[in-house]
Amino acid sequence: MTVQLAPPPTAPIARAPKDLKAYKISPNDTNYFACPADPVQDGVPFTFIVEIYEKGGATPPNTHAVAHEFFFILEGTGKGICDGVEVDLSPGSSLLIPPGKEHVVENTGEGKLYALCAMVPNEAFAELIHAGQEVPLTDDDLAVISRSMPKAA
Repeated sequence: MTVQLAPPPTAPIARAPKDLKAYKISPNDTNYFACPADPVQDGVPFTFIVEIYEKGGATPPNTHAVAHEFFFILEGTGKGICDGVEVDLSPGSSLLIPPGKEHVVENTGEGKLYALCAMVPNEAFAELIHAGQEVPLTDDDLAVISRSMPKAA
């Protein structure tokens, strides 16, 4: 399936959590992606998603030739592995993966793991996501995505 990119935006784009579409790249994957902004739907040069990992879920080992990938953990616990170095992931922690580094993110917690993820440049990631199977976001997914960060005192 060929996925077309949207033209660049000429006005602000706003979406509510209930308006997000989510996709599994492959039916057997244990993670899926809610897409607030990406080149396919918005014509921007980056991909910004909420990556949701089922209990025990993980990304397959992968590498990006030119893209930086950034994970910011919203909820759950996990482990990031990059070039053999392991780091624990929990709410508020982050992981920046440089281009050319093989990496995996896995859910090691009792519930789902939620991460905000940005990839710059897109490196065809959004096209891969949108070519997958659309899946519904659960009420729990929407609750996590809707949650606001604590206000500074």
